[in-house]
Amino acid sequence: MAKADALAPYKAKRNFAITPEPAEGGRAAPDALQFVVQKHWASRLHYDFRLELDGAMKSWAVPKGPSFDPADKRMAVHVEDHPISYNSFEGQIPEKQYGAGKVIVWDKGVWIPLEDPRKGYRAGKLKFELRGHKLRGQWALVRMRTRNEKQDAWLLIKEHDDFAKPASEFSVIDELPDSVARLGPPAGAAPASASASASARAAAPAGAAAAPAREARAKAGAMGMPEGATKARLPAKLAPVLATLVDGLPARPEEWLYEIKFDGYRMLARVDAQGVRLFTRNGNDWTARLPQLAAQLERMKLAPGWLDGEIVVLNETGTPDFQALQNAFDTERVQGVVYFLFDLPFYGGYDLRGVELIERRALLEALLKKPGGAIRFSEVFDGTPQEVLQSACRLGLEGIIAKRKTSTYSSRRSPDWIKLKCGQRQEFVIGGYTDPKGSRVGIGSLLLGVHDEAGDLLYAGNVGTGFNTRMLGQLRSQLDALATERRPFKHPTENDRRAHWVKPVLLAEVSFAEWTKEGRIRHSVFHALRSDKPAQAIIREKPMHLREAPAKPAVESTLPRGFKVSNPERVIDPSTGVTKIELVRFYGLVAPLMLEHLKGRPVSLVRAPSGIKGELFFQKHMEQSSMDGIRLLDPALDPGHDPLLEVANARGLLSAAQMNAIEFHTWNAVKSAIGKPDRMTFDLDPGEGVDWPAMQQAAELVRVFLEQLGLVSFIKTSGGKGLHVVVPIKRRHDWDTVKDFSQAIVQHLAQTLPQLFVAKSGPRNRVGKIFIDYLRNGFGATTVCAWSVRARKGLGVSVPIAWDAVPRLTSGAQWTLQNIHTRLDQGNAPWAAYARSAQHITSAMKALGFTH
Repeated sequence: MAKADALAPYKAKRNFAITPEPAEGGRAAPDALQFVVQKHWASRLHYDFRLELDGAMKSWAVPKGPSFDPADKRMAVHVEDHPISYNSFEGQIPEKQYGAGKVIVWDKGVWIPLEDPRKGYRAGKLKFELRGHKLRGQWALVRMRTRNEKQDAWLLIKEHDDFAKPASEFSVIDELPDSVARLGPPAGAAPASASASASARAAAPAGAAAAPAREARAKAGAMGMPEGATKARLPAKLAPVLATLVDGLPARPEEWLYEIKFDGYRMLARVDAQGVRLFTRNGNDWTARLPQLAAQLERMKLAPGWLDGEIVVLNETGTPDFQALQNAFDTERVQGVVYFLFDLPFYGGYDLRGVELIERRALLEALLKKPGGAIRFSEVFDGTPQEVLQSACRLGLEGIIAKRKTSTYSSRRSPDWIKLKCGQRQEFVIGGYTDPKGSRVGIGSLLLGVHDEAGDLLYAGNVGTGFNTRMLGQLRSQLDALATERRPFKHPTENDRRAHWVKPVLLAEVSFAEWTKEGRIRHSVFHALRSDKPAQAIIREKPMHLREAPAKPAVESTLPRGFKVSNPERVIDPSTGVTKIELVRFYGLVAPLMLEHLKGRPVSLVRAPSGIKGELFFQKHMEQSSMDGIRLLDPALDPGHDPLLEVANARGLLSAAQMNAIEFHTWNAVKSAIGKPDRMTFDLDPGEGVDWPAMQQAAELVRVFLEQLGLVSFIKTSGGKGLHVVVPIKRRHDWDTVKDFSQAIVQHLAQTLPQLFVAKSGPRNRVGKIFIDYLRNGFGATTVCAWSVRARKGLGVSVPIAWDAVPRLTSGAQWTLQNIHTRLDQGNAPWAAYARSAQHITSAMKALGFTH
């Protein structure tokens, strides 16, 4: 056990009468040093990296988690030592306790120091080998130079070896998100790779920290079902909800849950006093075909009800394989079939179809706490729909299913359950085949069709790839048994002369690149036969437009009565077609949000009389004509120059926009104390060749380093290429001091991470690097205001965001004048604490060793 003083900081932060965390204890292994990585859903998701040394676990918090890419130098914040007994801790740290949130053992194993570990730890440079279930090979922990003795920041770096992999090819935290607590010691030489269970998931489970709430709801359901549940007899039959194929992502992604689209058969389970029966979506009883699943469900001793899910067979990489599922039934070897459950429409004498989806899933998850080996709960995934879909596609899955959280269960095709596919893929009716050529056996290609609204079978093209020799022979036997002289298609085809027609009853699952204007598919690939749907139900799947995001003007608002806009239809941005009147209406709409950032500050305008393609004018002072709502400030604020401007009210925004102002830039000080700034701004400006993930990592590194200096920061998109990190400060220092201190921070980061940051401006200096612009902190310098449009192609908008939203950003111009309506409901909420966060910077200066 570690010495008492080593664990004193750990114990001082915790109330062990409340938290389930261990107070102390744990044995060191006699022949190896242990390491553990715990995934921790606290106020922000992070990974706690721990190495055993001198009877305790030396610990670092890694916000982004480990990476196998040596180019990813992940920030690791050194925290207090933990007891060795903490290595096996999994559970929920209660609210209001230090580190409140869910903890799982994400990886574990042994670590082997490559140099003297005690000397390296003291010197701030540890080199070691990891032998875990997920993390393998050689790594390094390197301390960043800082004089802050409270917490020091390190970098976790993967060394170049056989285990290193580019981030573009492999993300260990995305592809291996689950706990390894129940696994034995890791194999001594097996490289980290996607396990069967992990690769069936595309991202970490969403809402993990809300597990106690789910359990509470489930327990409540045992005594009184959730709101919307009604007492009802168990129906003999049940038709499932069907998902609708759509042509775009949800406009309000936070209102939806995301699951992978299983490549299998939809299956409903009916549980009653007589046992368990399994039914396909069309009501066919498959219990006899899946006896092992029925038996496992019976052993779970569930109350009477209907459960909804999908059966699959997982291949060696853990992803669903439809052909393997088909083969399992063809050979009657169904022991490997897995049943993923995702809904609970009836249970315990109650009809739950009127209950919100999240409540039904909470009850189902509680029932499946100890499921059979082949009975599993279908997880939902955290992240934007773009991220989840990209992860699913990267794993070779068919796509994802999005379900509205508040949706009820209806036995029809519902717009509240939608399909988002990685590519085009659907079932076709087989109407014939052609003879093989050359050395090929069986068939040449299948002739495919879909039904129209009148029920006629229309020819849709052919598929001749995706088969193996065994398939070709089996298909030929099945097709010969269905031979007919009559063409099943309504119209002639280009293959009529060489076709062998068959009765249109067999279905083929086929992926393809696109539909032609003639209604034919191109670049098709056969996947498997299907037998779970009737042939007459097969039509051409056409994606529908998601009704929650109808086409609408860029911005809707009403201008004040009598307010006139000259040349309202003049196009400002040819790439979007946005007009001047739409820009003016936008500023009328966001005025209540934007004035929080404008009032009291000198402002400069970027005007574009001929649109963004014409000449732009930067205006700091009033010209001949005045603008209603734009106030002239005291000339003494900027001696020797014309009076500065202030946007005094919403009318001022509209007046400026009417005068062709697109951008609004503000000073880092207010008019009542112009000589002492009340904030520092760091503009992260990427040079040529910098990809977006590097920008996200850079922002997080800046935030963490500022935290090491004791400074709280906020972040917003720039509306252009970069991000702005803003530090609210007390008005105690002059402009030169604040500017020089901000320069010292940037220089320190550039010296510590020269491969990522540069402290000198100019395009030549920042090729492949990020310039942190501290010059915005000088007297008279300005930064684009939150909610301002940018005079650039696309008309991006600068938007205040929360730090935990940074990983979900896709660019600095994620929101534009045309899509900003999807973000207005959240408003300035991510910066709610800004006004009360102003802080002294004296101690931060001392921590950095800055003198002025």
